[in-house]
Amino acid sequence: MLLRLWMMNDPPMSEETPRAVRILVAEDDDAMRALLVRTLMRAGYVVVEVEDGFELGDYLAMMRGQGGTLEPLDLIISDVRMPGRTGLEALKQLREQGVSCPVLLLSAFADAETHEEARRLGARQLLDKPVDLDVLKAAVREAVQH
Repeated sequence: MLLRLWMMNDPPMSEETPRAVRILVAEDDDAMRALLVRTLMRAGYVVVEVEDGFELGDYLAMMRGQGGTLEPLDLIISDVRMPGRTGLEALKQLREQGVSCPVLLLSAFADAETHEEARRLGARQLLDKPVDLDVLKAAVREAVQH
C-alpha cells in the first residue's frame, strides 16, 4: 500500500491561522500521480497520494474510524480507470458512506456516459487527460472554495 503525505515547509499554525487545504490524489500511473502531486504542492496544498481506489477507501476508513486520527480531506482527485476499484466505484462508495468531500475525476477514456455517471454520483467535474495543469488548478480552487 502506497500512502504518502506531502506538504511544503509551512510556518507553524496557530488558532488564528486556517488549516492548510488537504487534497488526496488517487492515481495508478506513477508519472501522472507525481505530476499531480508536484503541481498541487507548488500551489500550496497539502497532498496525500494513493495508488488506487482500494487505497482511497482504506485511507478514508482510517480517517473516519478509531476516533478519526487522520485530518479530514478538503478534496479528492481520482483517476476513473484504476485497477481493482474504479474512480466511479470509489465515488459511489464514498457517497453511500456519507462522505461529502468534493471529488474531481480524471480520465483519458471518458465518453458522454462516463461524464453523466460522474455528475450523477456528485463529482464536481470530470477532467479529460491529458489534463491542462492550469485548468486543474482552477478546478481545484473552485472545488475547495465551496
